[in-house]
Amino acid sequence: MKLLVTGVEGYIGCLLAPFLQARGHDIVGFDTGYYRDGWLFSDRALVPGFPRTVNRDIRDIEIDDFEGVDAVVHMAELSNDPLGENNPDLTFRINHQASVRLAALAKSAGVKRFVYTSSCSVYGVASGAEPMSERSPTNPLTAYARCKTLVERDVGAMTARDFSPTFLRNATAYGASPRMRFDIVLNNLCGIAATTGQIVMTSDGTPWRPLVHVLDICQAIACVLEAPRDVVHGEVFNVGHHADNYQVREIAEIVAHVYPGCQLSFGPPGGDNRSYRVNFEKIRAQLPGFKCVWDARQGARQLHDVYERIGLDAALFNARPFTRLKQIKYLSVSGQVDDALFWRY
Repeated sequence: MKLLVTGVEGYIGCLLAPFLQARGHDIVGFDTGYYRDGWLFSDRALVPGFPRTVNRDIRDIEIDDFEGVDAVVHMAELSNDPLGENNPDLTFRINHQASVRLAALAKSAGVKRFVYTSSCSVYGVASGAEPMSERSPTNPLTAYARCKTLVERDVGAMTARDFSPTFLRNATAYGASPRMRFDIVLNNLCGIAATTGQIVMTSDGTPWRPLVHVLDICQAIACVLEAPRDVVHGEVFNVGHHADNYQVREIAEIVAHVYPGCQLSFGPPGGDNRSYRVNFEKIRAQLPGFKCVWDARQGARQLHDVYERIGLDAALFNARPFTRLKQIKYLSVSGQVDDALFWRY
C-alpha cells in the first residue's frame, strides 16, 4: 500500500516508517519538525532507512497530498499530558480539530483506511476492580486525553463503506528509539537510575499504568493496515498485553533491578490520581498476526544497554530535545514558532 504517515520524525514514527517499509509498503512521511534536534543514537538495526518526508504542519495538509494514498497513519499531535495542559485551547485546535480535518480530507480524497493512535489515558481513573476494556466508559482527565476521545467520536462518525477508521488505544510507550523521549515513565526512570544511581519517588507509586514497547506499537499498526477490512472497520483496540499492567512502584523496582546498586525510595501518596488497568484480550484474539514481543523487564534491559553504550550523562538526559514540553517552550521562547506553534521562518 501507499501510506501517508504523520508524525514520522517522532519517537514512534522514526521506528514505524522503516518498519512498514520493510514490509513492502510505500511511505510518504509528514512532520512539522519540532523534535528533529532530538536524535539520541544511531542504530541501523532499528532504523535501516528513512522514507521521503514532507516537512509540513498537519494543519497545512491539503486534499492533493492524499493523491494515490491507500491508508493514513496519524500520530502527529501535541503528545503527553504536560504539553497538552500547557495551552489547552491550542491542544484542542491541533489534536482534535486538525485531526478531524485530516480524516475528512483523507475520506474526501478516497483514502480507504485511517489508523489513529489514541491512548489508554482516555480511561483516566478506573471506577471498579476490573481492567478497562474497549467497552468501558472513558473518563479523560486532561486536555490530551479529552482530545483523544473527541477524535475517536468524530472520526468514528465518518465510518462508511468506503472509509474504515481504526483506533489504537496505546498503553504508555517505552523502549529505545533514536528520536528518544525521556518524559515517559520507564524511559525516565531508567535515565534517572543511569545518571544518579538512585530513584527517589515523590509518591508511593500505587497508581496503575499499562505499558507497551514502542516496537509492539509498530507491530499493531502494521497488523491493522494489513488485516481484512471487516476485522478493523470502525474498531477500537487497546494495544498492549495483560502482563504489562503495573503499579508505578513495580516499574521502579524493575528498573532498580536492572541497575545493580540503585537505591530506591518512595514518598507519600501523590496528587496524580490517574490509575487504571487495561484488558488487552480483544487485540490478542481479533487482530491477525499481533502479539506483544516485549515486556517491561526486556525494555529496561534494552534501555540500560543503549544508555551505557552512548554514555548517557545528566546533561544529555536533561537536554530539552528529549522532553516534549521543554522543546516546545524553547521553540516558542526563541521565537522560532508563533503563539499557535506555526514556524515563523
